[in-house]
Order: sequence, then C-alpha cells, then structure tokens
Amino acid sequence: MEKLIDPFARPISYLRVSVTDRCDFRCVYCMSEHMTFLPKKELLTLEELDRLCSTFVHMGVEKLRITGGEPLVRRDILTFFQSMSRHLDSGALRELTLTTNGSQLEKFAKPLYEAGVRRVNVSADTLDAEKFAEITRWGRLPQVLRGIEAALEAGLRVKLNAVALKGFNEDELFPITEWCAERGMDLTWIEVMPMGDIGNEDRLDQYWKLSDLRARLSEQYTLTDLAESTGGPARYVRLEETGQKVGFITPLTHNFCESCNRVRLTCTGELFMCLGQEDRADLRSALRNHPDSDAALEAAIRAAIERKPEGHDFDYSRQSVEGRVSRHMSHTGG
Repeated sequence: MEKLIDPFARPISYLRVSVTDRCDFRCVYCMSEHMTFLPKKELLTLEELDRLCSTFVHMGVEKLRITGGEPLVRRDILTFFQSMSRHLDSGALRELTLTTNGSQLEKFAKPLYEAGVRRVNVSADTLDAEKFAEITRWGRLPQVLRGIEAALEAGLRVKLNAVALKGFNEDELFPITEWCAERGMDLTWIEVMPMGDIGNEDRLDQYWKLSDLRARLSEQYTLTDLAESTGGPARYVRLEETGQKVGFITPLTHNFCESCNRVRLTCTGELFMCLGQEDRADLRSALRNHPDSDAALEAAIRAAIERKPEGHDFDYSRQSVEGRVSRHMSHTGG
C-alpha cells in the first residue's frame, strides 16, 4: 500500500492515540479541577481503536504511542495492547509505547512488557510529595514512584517527562537529574504550552524558557549535543558525567515543524494533523458507516494528511499567547 506522505514531502510514520480523555489526576496546566468528560458513547470502542490503528499501520505508521488522559485508567486497555502486539510480531510496527502519569504502572508494568511494550514515558514535574499533590491536585507521589520502580523491574526503559514551570520546579533541576541518573533513566523537559481554559493559571507567569534551563544545567554537567532526531520536537544532549540523555521540547522557542512525522488521533476518532492548529478530520464516520470495508477509512485518512500544515504558530515572544488553541491537552493526548 502507498505510504502516507504529507504535502511537504514528510512521511507520516508516527501516530499518537488518545484512548481516553479521563485521568485520575487534575494537573493544573492540563485540565480544570472539575472537568466535564466526554459521554462514553462518543468514545471509540477498543475494537474501533484497533481497526483505526491497524489501518494506519498498514499505511506506513511504524510507531504507535498510546496516551490519554491517563491511558491505563481505560477499562480493559490491556486487551488493546495485547491485540496491537500482532503488528510488532509481523514487523509492520517498530514500536508500541505509551505516555502515562505512572499511577497504574505498579499493576500494569509486567503485562505491558509481555505485550511488547519496551519503553514508557512517565509524566512527573516534581519529586516533592507536597508539591506533587499541589500540581496534580489528586495525585500521590509514592504511588507513582512505586509504579516507576515496577516498570524498571519489569524491564521497561523509563523516561521522565517534566514540564518546566517557573517558581515551581526550578529548584529541582539538579535533584531530578540526579534521581533519574541513579536509575538509568533519561529525562525530557517540556515548555508549558498555551492549551485550553484551565482557570486561573497564568501561562506567562509559569513560562520557564528552556534555553535558561539548559544554561543552568551546563554549569554542573558537560553537555554534548546529539544529532539524533525522532522527527519530533525534542532536541537531545548527553550528560557526560552520568551518560544519560536529556531532551528539550521547546514548541514555543524552537520551530521543529520541518521534520514533523506525526499525527494525533483522539478517543472520539478525530485526527489532528498538527498539535498547534485547530484543523481536524472526522474518521469516526468513515469507520462506523463502512464496517465491512476499510476503503472509505483509508480515503479519509489520506484526505486528512493532505491538509497537514507546514507548522504551528505558538508564540510567547510578545508577552501574549499567540496561537492559543482552545482544547485541553487531555483531549488530544499531548
């Protein structure tokens, strides 16, 4: 089958799939404390998600990342991972992975490994229990730490994703780095992004420029730039003293769009061709209206990829949030 190529000659080989908008945390930069979640009837079934993802795999997607909300709170989600592992076995899918808040990893780490998952990203912005409870509202740090240990024991490689927040975790830059190094974990810092109405949180007050974070890191470590790229937003360095890899995701200060190889599928069957744009395509209709043939679904996917833009327009440079998008991060899965 002809591979997916967007209008700017970029092969689309990476699909991020949000399997639920629900989460057992309420992180202040991600969602409001009293969220109204989607009616369950609007969500794709696990069988529909399998069919959609499998169609993308047949069209050239080689990496599948499962996200949420919190993906592991979706009922019977393990059966989806077990089913998708057939594409790993066939060689069509190079990697099946997920991003999680870690709350359910103590339970799921071993069965995920058995289903073919080899790497997970755990989102945690602080190692201070009180601050963790503050920023997640509902989360408990010891539960997440037990989950990380369970994942490492199961053989999973774990990378910590931390959102850089001025006045919140600036003082933890070195402790978090050292904690990850002791466990053989890589680390990625992410600039806060202008997405969704989250109440009184002020994105400009929270904004910690990663060039400043990197400069501070270089005061204590020798940083070697790495040429590798996943086609995504992260730029990597190696800390020579620890050997670990540290990534910087700077959607607001570094334009990474020229090599973008990904699209995002929501739990309702909407395909977002760009995280920083509102344009989307409805794949649920093609999926449900043609249960016996994938031809209409494949055509809908190709038509959507033809609309993939060259780049986004996030910008904090004028001290106002240009290019803000209205949906919550939990809706598209990051």
